[in-house]
Amino acid sequence: MTSLETTTEAEDSGPSGYAAARLRLLNEKGRSGPPRRAALAKLTDDWLSALFATATLEAGVRGAALVAVGGYGRGELSPRSDLDLLLLHDGGADAGAIATLADRIWYPVWDLGLALDHSVRTPGEARKVAGDDLKVQLGLLDARPVAGDLGLVAGLRTTVLADWRNQAPKRLPELDELCRERAERQGELQFLLEPDLKEARGGLRDATALRAVAASWLADAPREGLAEARRILLDARDALHLVTGRATDRLALQEQDQVATELGLLDADALLRQVYEAARTVSYATDVTWREVHRVLRARSVRPRLRAMLGGGRTPQPERSPLAEGVVEQDGEVVLARAAKPERDPVLPLRAAAAAAQSGLPISLHAVRRLAATTRPLPVPWPAEAREELVTLLGAGESTVGVWEALEAEGLITRLLPDWERVRCRPQRNPVHTWTVDRHLVEAAVKASSLTRRVGRPDLLLIAALLHDIGKGWPGDHSVAGETIAKDVAARIGFDRADVAVIATLVRHHLLLIETATRRDLDDPATVDSVAAIVGSAGTLELLHALTEADALATGPAAWSSWRGSLVADLVKRVAAVLAGDAPAEPEPTAPSAEQERLAIEALRTGEPVLALHAQAEPSAGDEPEPVGVELLIALPDQPGVLPAAAGVLALHRLTVRAADLRSIELPSELGEPSGVLLLSWRVAAEYGSLPQAARLRADLVRALDGSLDIPARLAEREAAYPRRRGVKAPPPRVTVAPAGSRLATVIEGRAQDAPGLLHRIGRAPDESALRVRSAHVSTLGANAVDAFYVTGAEGAPLPPEQASQTARALEAMLRA
Repeated sequence: MTSLETTTEAEDSGPSGYAAARLRLLNEKGRSGPPRRAALAKLTDDWLSALFATATLEAGVRGAALVAVGGYGRGELSPRSDLDLLLLHDGGADAGAIATLADRIWYPVWDLGLALDHSVRTPGEARKVAGDDLKVQLGLLDARPVAGDLGLVAGLRTTVLADWRNQAPKRLPELDELCRERAERQGELQFLLEPDLKEARGGLRDATALRAVAASWLADAPREGLAEARRILLDARDALHLVTGRATDRLALQEQDQVATELGLLDADALLRQVYEAARTVSYATDVTWREVHRVLRARSVRPRLRAMLGGGRTPQPERSPLAEGVVEQDGEVVLARAAKPERDPVLPLRAAAAAAQSGLPISLHAVRRLAATTRPLPVPWPAEAREELVTLLGAGESTVGVWEALEAEGLITRLLPDWERVRCRPQRNPVHTWTVDRHLVEAAVKASSLTRRVGRPDLLLIAALLHDIGKGWPGDHSVAGETIAKDVAARIGFDRADVAVIATLVRHHLLLIETATRRDLDDPATVDSVAAIVGSAGTLELLHALTEADALATGPAAWSSWRGSLVADLVKRVAAVLAGDAPAEPEPTAPSAEQERLAIEALRTGEPVLALHAQAEPSAGDEPEPVGVELLIALPDQPGVLPAAAGVLALHRLTVRAADLRSIELPSELGEPSGVLLLSWRVAAEYGSLPQAARLRADLVRALDGSLDIPARLAEREAAYPRRRGVKAPPPRVTVAPAGSRLATVIEGRAQDAPGLLHRIGRAPDESALRVRSAHVSTLGANAVDAFYVTGAEGAPLPPEQASQTARALEAMLRA
């Protein structure tokens, strides 16, 4: 016999004997966690079995059993857990005898002061109540006999499980809705400073719901790490019960240090990080599992109709739609294409993530795990494609969060950005903050994605938003530490020295504007001068302004208001004025390269377009360089409609424009008179598949220029053939006139979500307004297109202010249409 069984039989059958044994067990320092919970359940079983045996004899009842349900049924008794008990009987005894039996069991439990959830039913009654009450049915899924007629309990378990599986198509959506409603009330455990370990999303209730889904045989949760996450949450609840002496599940701030000590952890932050990690595992498993449940239910509802339409027993194959190279959509998820080779394509995880986020689709668990298991590390610095895919992922808005969490669950984020480990699940004690540090950084990027139309370099804004608090994982001023980390990360992912310096400045001074605007006298010239000296340029200022707003919006509702926004805007306006006074002179235009000049001369000689294609690559860790796109050079005699025609041809051939530059140069003609030639320099990449031949591009460009190729009609046909996939809601386009952008021309700048044919549409606007494009500078930064056009009137002078504004408004209206 164990030390817990040394008391007399009389003591064991009474409340005082059980209470003493229970107290000794809870005070044993060498036993905690699952062993203690199991021992407590066993001790309780033995006590209740003795009570039941005595009670049945005294009441004269046969054909009855005492059943543990819910958490007690699972053997997960915490120090202050309720006892969930069902007195099951076959209906053979009269009601008075059953009532006497119940009283002789329930009253000793109440006398001890234990919380008791009890019921008395026949198997038929239990089955009926379970059919009407989902919570009762969930409790019965964990039914376990404590004492009495084992056959009676086995029959009930068999019946309840059969009902649950048969009714799964109806009950599982109800359970999903129940979980969602609870999450709305309680919040997400992994972000709460005082989380409810049981009721909050990612807590013990959700872990139990996953067990119920598995019992339905309809779907199963990803099991890796799930049992350990449940153990961590249960251990924290045990410690909380012991510290407080109460049956509470809320981890209040004032108890966190004591709970941490009880668990042998360093401090309250270490406790919260551990709890957050566990909750994140449960939450991710919950997302994946419910997605699979709804996929299976959809397939079940559609399959009979499809079979009838197909005639016979053929099983329809799921449709696969291409999203990017090596990435397809199937069954509402992003999966890898059959020909994808993640072991040879280190950019594939980011490309798949960007495609998923931009399409507003989840990335499948199987795809993420395959990528995590087989993809080799990216070279350092990253190739340009990897950097652009990261920017595209960050710029997708709200759908970025789910995709990012999927990558993080399988360790891909910390593999890409090793410094991320320091901020992962790190709590923020400031009550203004809604999120942990890592989620706050992702939320800041989400908020920044809606502000990308306000800045000339949305890629720098998004990366700075992702990194602005990265120093919080280190001691000291997080802005100072973050500046050093941001430099390393920006260089790692392939930004050049100038961009690295801008990102570092944004991270180091991401609090500068809000702190200055709210804590300093803006009428003091020294205040504005000091900010101008730190910022240094108008471009950095606009980025810092947008980052300030994104950071505040991602912090919580108390961090940003119209008042704070107006103060910051006032400061930015004053600093911009100071910076404008020291603006450098406009640089001289760059001379054409030898190859550009050669192509221009050939175009002038033949009077037709001349093209040259050059593959671009960057060094990699393997034997072969990483492809990053193709440089396409086009030279042709100056004429209207060149830019929209060239852009339209590229769109028809499914070429994505990453960057473009158009300018006019003067060359001497064979007659001795100067003649204008247009030079277009493009960096393009195929959406999927191989690149088209230069001869085909040239032939279509000639047809587009002479009017025999109707590009708008062809683009419209292609769009109609492929219905628009649901995706993120992008911020609206914005077109502005750059103040004092040039002395020789009016600079009109457009910012919009990148899409096939976008540049073709934009390029048509100046031609339709009888304007001349002196030069154009196009860049695609992630999912954002930033296009600047230097335009003049027919006589070659800058546009009058009113005409420039009208042109900008017309172009913006066209893009919004």
